[in-house]
Amino acid sequence: MLGGMIIVFEVHLAPNRGSDEFLSEELLEETQAQVMTPAEARAVGFQGVPDDPNVRLVAVANRDRKFMLGALERAHDVVGFKQHEVDV
Repeated sequence: MLGGMIIVFEVHLAPNRGSDEFLSEELLEETQAQVMTPAEARAVGFQGVPDDPNVRLVAVANRDRKFMLGALERAHDVVGFKQHEVDV
């Protein structure tokens, strides 16, 4: 994902969910998505990340935006999300 633009989804998960597996391994492999906790996102340079244990950031290439959007809309543990465009 070097150069160009990436899409970062700020994903809000249901409290007290069982695991972080809200996206399938197949989807993660196919899109090469990177899922980060707020602390992990800040550690790699993201700013303005909410300090919320129920938030995950999912970074994908722009070409996979619609694919990931559909997956997040169908994920049971996801209660909401926002899209952010990031130049890299």
